[in-house]
Amino acid sequence: MVSSDEQPLVHDIRLSTVGPGRVTGQDVVHEPTNMDQAMKLHYLRGVYYFKSQAVQGLTTPNIKEPIFTWLNNFYHTCGRFRRAESGRPYIKCNDCGVRFIEAQCVKTLDEWLELEKDDGSLRRMLVSNQVVGPELFFSPLVLLQITWFKCGGMSMGLSWAHVLGDAFSAADFMNSLGQVMAGLKLAQPLKLAQSHISAKISPSPPKSKDPLSVKRVGPVGDHWIAANNSKMKAFSFNLTSTQISHFHTKVCGQIGTNQIPFFECLCAVIWKVVAKIRDGPEPKMVTITKNDPHGRKNGVLSNGQLISIVKADFSIMEANPKELAELVLNQAMDERSTIVEAMERDQGLSDFIVYGANLTFVDLEEADFYGLKLKAQKPAYVGYTIDGVGDNGVVLLLPGPNNGGKVVTLIMPEDQVLKLKFELKKEFSIA
Repeated sequence: MVSSDEQPLVHDIRLSTVGPGRVTGQDVVHEPTNMDQAMKLHYLRGVYYFKSQAVQGLTTPNIKEPIFTWLNNFYHTCGRFRRAESGRPYIKCNDCGVRFIEAQCVKTLDEWLELEKDDGSLRRMLVSNQVVGPELFFSPLVLLQITWFKCGGMSMGLSWAHVLGDAFSAADFMNSLGQVMAGLKLAQPLKLAQSHISAKISPSPPKSKDPLSVKRVGPVGDHWIAANNSKMKAFSFNLTSTQISHFHTKVCGQIGTNQIPFFECLCAVIWKVVAKIRDGPEPKMVTITKNDPHGRKNGVLSNGQLISIVKADFSIMEANPKELAELVLNQAMDERSTIVEAMERDQGLSDFIVYGANLTFVDLEEADFYGLKLKAQKPAYVGYTIDGVGDNGVVLLLPGPNNGGKVVTLIMPEDQVLKLKFELKKEFSIA
């Protein structure tokens, strides 16, 4: 038992605010797109772990100083939300800044990572879990947390309001901080804010069905988080290139010329396992989210991810995993236009969740999470999770710390986690 006077794992927490080094200007605003608004109840939480060699000689002031320059290019991330006369939210670029948190940890980095293997919830001590609201005027959209480990290592936690952009944008945002700290000059501001024009309330068109990939919730008002029926829990496992090759062979048979990508194979396997362990009807429909390189503009923060649904008209439990993987690969239906239309129809006032509306699979393999370098050194490890996930859960596929490796993170109802781990280990030896 831990004594009451024992020092907490993470302690000496200090808060401050850092904003752009130059004044953005008066009456500058940024209007999130309809897709941005659809994602506003979700949050990305990323933690970058650096060994002591990468941060040797660095101090908190050394890190803070270049942030002022960095945020000149990202001034709308330093703003605060307001509402137009119509009620539609927009960002007032008033240079209120990002929240900066500094903390100390009683463990070494290696000790901490070992602890995380047994209890993934510990990572929440290294990144803020704050959400937007209930006071929009005062809620930061980005929070950075620097935690110093006993060994001299450091973690950098990013709390990112998804309304600003997807995980690929968040990765670009963080990578540019490393460039500024290395003395490199960034390009012009990534996204110029638009002049805000108050929208007039017009008669709503006839109600149509909501997109299949989202779930309508709320209304949540100015507190941007949806309530769950279940307590959600995250857990992760790492895969080596050897394990991935073995896994591929189990799903697809001997490797041939028409190999199904790993992500689709992973979707098939976990879809089957979830169908097996959950009470009630099988999940016959899943949501797939991945990068859309054609829809992403260089140097623009946005929610440009591809969001699709896949429907099965057969038993998931009885299906061959390869059959399911081919369904995910070939039969995904793009939902982005219907999501945008639904938001437009409701004049940007709807409250939706995307992650966890259905069982959701998110392919982040192409996100450059290891592009944040300090003293030319990559992080030893990077972990990302999502907050605001609905009861049907989400599965994230991330790049691993070593070439060819991958990390799989599941955020599922707590009462399903043990069964999921058991089935994944028993049938596929991947957890």
